[in-house]
Amino acid sequence: MGADFLQFLVSGITVGAIYALAGLGFAIIYNASTVINFAQGEFIMIGGMSASTLTAAGVPLPLAILAGCAVAMLGGVLLAKFAIEKARNASVVTLIIITIGASIFLRGLAEVVWGKEFHQLASFSGDTPILLLGAAILPQSLWVVGVALVLILVIGFFFTRTLAGKAMLATSYNRLAAQLVGVNVRKVVLAAFALSAALGAVGGAVVTPITFSSSEMGIMLGLKGFTAAVLGGLGNGLGAVVGGLIVGIAEALSAGYLSSAYKDAVAFVIILLVLVFMPNGLFGKRGTERV
Repeated sequence: MGADFLQFLVSGITVGAIYALAGLGFAIIYNASTVINFAQGEFIMIGGMSASTLTAAGVPLPLAILAGCAVAMLGGVLLAKFAIEKARNASVVTLIIITIGASIFLRGLAEVVWGKEFHQLASFSGDTPILLLGAAILPQSLWVVGVALVLILVIGFFFTRTLAGKAMLATSYNRLAAQLVGVNVRKVVLAAFALSAALGAVGGAVVTPITFSSSEMGIMLGLKGFTAAVLGGLGNGLGAVVGGLIVGIAEALSAGYLSSAYKDAVAFVIILLVLVFMPNGLFGKRGTERV
């Protein structure tokens, strides 16, 4: 039983790390623009599909991942510039509908470019499992968790030690005050979408050897990332990371001890419970205006 629990825990932490990156992407964009970007999952899909396609064509893996990030970042900037910026004064519902429309458009575009079939990416360090206390850990799981941890630390450094990160934080605290002290809020929003897209793309690339990639992979990953962001407190980066791990572990334990048929329902049960009993999330501020 102990070995089974450890196996489920490792699986939950692995997938939870991807949810954490997706949730962090939601938090970054929400802080900079108060927009809930439901196209975040498609950035994950673009990263995975680009990496698998380019490596199959002979491109070295690091370059393939960077290219996927570049494509996703371009998509994020275009979304911010030509959709979100144009609807700056629209209602929150309108902005959500715009991002849902962008999600559908990107998914359709991916089907045109890559087709509907699944694409495979070889594991970064082979497929020989590592045995730990009776549990088998895939080397790729360590890559997923390790890359997610590095990205989270880099994002933390970016926001606390760089001028651009502090400008983004200032915008999240008080948009008008940030403008008055010379922060270019428009550029901050574009940078937030680009950064969020890059996070999603890298996450998609490292998880593809485990899950494979397809044009539909971003739907559930995006929704579970949103669940992570809401659970942690919408707009709170640390909360999004913790929320992602909680959602991933809860999902893995329910699949292991109950049934895998209920796996995808766990995130939606969590978000319903949060909205009813803890609408500000674990670390959210009271009085959030746009949720």
